[in-house]
Amino acid sequence: MNKVLAVAFVVIKELYRRKDFYVLFILTALLTLALGGINIFGEDRVVRHLKEVCLLLIWISMLAMAVLTAARQIPAEIEQRTIFPLLAKPISRAELLAGKFLGCWLVCGFALLVFYSFFGAISASREGGIVLGGYLQAVWLHWMLLAIILAMTLLGSLLFAAPSSNATIVLIVTVGILLVGQHLNKVAAQMVGITGWLTSAVYYVIPHLEFYDLRTVVVHDWPARDWLAVFLATLYAAVYTGLFLLAAWWMFRRKVVTQ
Repeated sequence: MNKVLAVAFVVIKELYRRKDFYVLFILTALLTLALGGINIFGEDRVVRHLKEVCLLLIWISMLAMAVLTAARQIPAEIEQRTIFPLLAKPISRAELLAGKFLGCWLVCGFALLVFYSFFGAISASREGGIVLGGYLQAVWLHWMLLAIILAMTLLGSLLFAAPSSNATIVLIVTVGILLVGQHLNKVAAQMVGITGWLTSAVYYVIPHLEFYDLRTVVVHDWPARDWLAVFLATLYAAVYTGLFLLAAWWMFRRKVVTQ
């Protein structure tokens, strides 16, 4: 565990020096402040639309940050040849992967807190308060969602040579799951033969990321969801994260790293 934490600390230190988070936060903050300064922000319908836009910006920013951060972890180590002293510590490939994942996940968690705290402060100043339970659940499930995406991206970094290709594919897959994943069972019901079976199989195999989208709860200031459902969604995320990391470890073991 000490080796995993050491690798995670290095990742956090590296990401702290990069400008990705600062640029995304400044852009999101400026757009949020601009929308929040509109005179009609007090209108119920208008405030909901503006909150939807601001939350969408946060989701886009965090998705981009998570994928781009995880996609370059292993390829950068191989390209800079720093992976050889790492594996010669000795540190196992499983520990290296776990440390990379933990570092990226903790950084994303900190970024989430900053984004949602800023958004919550703006919303509370305009509406007079927020539903804290719904906000906490939204932040927690968003973090669980990022765990799945980070693990999936680390797996992709061992399947695809270029980080740009990996990031592009993961982004397309993630957006596709969020938009159409929940409707695949309905589509499969209208198909016949092998195509229907395949579509249904895809529906049950893919991680359903839409479970972690509580933007509607935050936008409409609804009460917190059932905490049992949140707990089950957390277990669901842990299972898929573990499966992706296990697959990444298996691929990493088979990958020959040469100087």
